[in-house]
Amino acid sequence: MLPAFYIAHGTPGLAIEQHAYTEFLQKLGKSLPLPRAIAVFSAHWESPVQRISSAVHPRTLHAFAGYPPKLHDMKYPSRGDLTLSLQIRQLFEAEGIGCELDDDRGLDHGVWGPLSHMYPAAQIPVVALSVNPRLTAEEHYRIGAALGSLREADVLVLGSGGTVHNLRRLDRNDPVPQLWAVAFDEWLAEQLDTWNLEALLRYDERAPHAAEAVPSPGHFAPLLLALGAADEARRAKLLHHSFQMSTLSLSCWMFGGRQALSSS
Repeated sequence: MLPAFYIAHGTPGLAIEQHAYTEFLQKLGKSLPLPRAIAVFSAHWESPVQRISSAVHPRTLHAFAGYPPKLHDMKYPSRGDLTLSLQIRQLFEAEGIGCELDDDRGLDHGVWGPLSHMYPAAQIPVVALSVNPRLTAEEHYRIGAALGSLREADVLVLGSGGTVHNLRRLDRNDPVPQLWAVAFDEWLAEQLDTWNLEALLRYDERAPHAAEAVPSPGHFAPLLLALGAADEARRAKLLHHSFQMSTLSLSCWMFGGRQALSSS
């Protein structure tokens, strides 16, 4: 059974950057058994209804500005997987989770940014999944849990977002992380290490500096969605943690896996 993962997608520039985190993502892709398909909850696809991409050949979306032409010209030509899209819809409906197929949606940088390092050949079919930031933490966890069985079918379930993700507090001239950002991620790690679900689902009340670290729940939700996908195992392991621009957390958590993957 494949683990589920939470992966930080950083800035859109992640796809063309080279540093410790991108090197980690490259090694991660090589260390895992090759999945049959990938299902990704992306913080950059917000929708009030749970949506499931069903395009046969999803477009590469470039919904950002101010980056080099090289990035805007980048393509991630993975195939879709209609069979998987229909299976996901069935799993959601079985749990009473309203959902819709979307045959027009392409892949945003929350999907292709990390995957361009993990699977640069784009040889694995990808199904993107939306995130609804208006839902409660419990609802996000429940949505993720509905897809737990996919892991038994060699589908890699990913949540792509950011734990500390406050763009107004970024400092491009300072690589040293702010103490409040470190404190939030350290609290989060303590709860994940013990699968303290009660605290995790109340992170906005319990975690130090939660309002600064998570000014909007949209980027935190993918962690809860990936966490839910490993509900039956309830094991968590931090594989990578670093910061960019003082307050942008780059972390990767593995949920439910037993692989001997080294952290960095």
